[in-house]
Amino acid sequence: MKKIISKLGIILLLVAGLGTLLFFVKVFKIASELENADEFSVSMVTDGGGINDQSFQQSAWEGLQRFSKSTGTHVSYIECAQISDAFSNLDKLSDVNTNLIYAVGFKMADALKLAAKANPEINFCIADFSYGDETPENITGITFRAEESSFLVGYIAACTTKTNCVGFIGGIRGMVIDQFEYGYRAGVAYGAKKLNKDIMVKVQYAESFTDSAKGKAIATNMYGTGSEKDCDIVFHAAGGAGMGVIESAKETGNFAIGADMDQSYLAPKNVLTSSIKNVGMALEIISQKALDGENIGGKTYSFGIQEGCVGIPENNPNISQDVLEKVRKIQEKISSGEIVPPGTKENYDEFVNKTINNLNI
Repeated sequence: MKKIISKLGIILLLVAGLGTLLFFVKVFKIASELENADEFSVSMVTDGGGINDQSFQQSAWEGLQRFSKSTGTHVSYIECAQISDAFSNLDKLSDVNTNLIYAVGFKMADALKLAAKANPEINFCIADFSYGDETPENITGITFRAEESSFLVGYIAACTTKTNCVGFIGGIRGMVIDQFEYGYRAGVAYGAKKLNKDIMVKVQYAESFTDSAKGKAIATNMYGTGSEKDCDIVFHAAGGAGMGVIESAKETGNFAIGADMDQSYLAPKNVLTSSIKNVGMALEIISQKALDGENIGGKTYSFGIQEGCVGIPENNPNISQDVLEKVRKIQEKISSGEIVPPGTKENYDEFVNKTINNLNI
């Protein structure tokens, strides 16, 4: 028995050692590329997801690739196997010739703040988080008004549902996903009032951004058997877990609404639309500011419809032209400030009381 335990221990150490070795090989490769390079350089660290997650991280990396192509900037990335690796990844990147380091995801907030404190000469940036008034001078925050695009897809869901029951599946509760949930709820409520009908919104969380099986199980339960009390449209804001939602929509013949990127390619007939959060575009904008020598530290930049960083895809073949025309008008009202979608429960309750209840139909 002791021999078995000993062998298992050796195997675990080897696996852990392999992971560490691969990480240092990646950092060494970046350092080697930059050793004699004169150009501006940008790196990003993922929050536990990969750059091919078909969602948030992929959008970020694609944005940096576009920035590299247009400016000649050197760009690179490191994927965190788990969020506990965040600090070491950020700290090690600080040792190479990198001008700007991105932490992509709000889960990295604590690790980034520690890395920034340990490396005050390095410019850091975090996507999807703000430190508010306590933002260190060498950190830039990026936030998105995801409630704006979520409002649009909520309105679309209200105009499209035949069962008058739609769903929302979130990854893990928190400030960021609240924007998706309550923006969506408000959009559904707005559409329901305009259509003079009652529409139920079912909400459940997967407690994960990676468990696609969990996302699929929740969605399949929401879709049910197709009765009037079952959802025929489910919006996910669950990262990798949302892939299961789209898979369930395809298998059950219902609609899913994607998040972060245009996810229609995953199931062209079953993705109604997507609530786009163009992380990549935001990273391009901030990177360009840094490249131009602008002082971006100690600030938080907010991106929404007006900046072209949230919205819905250009092509939406599963939505009628009549509905799309109404969505464009709503989008203009959001951009002008005439409609301010809520991103929290408190703001949602206020929106319903002051806006929805006073709508003329």
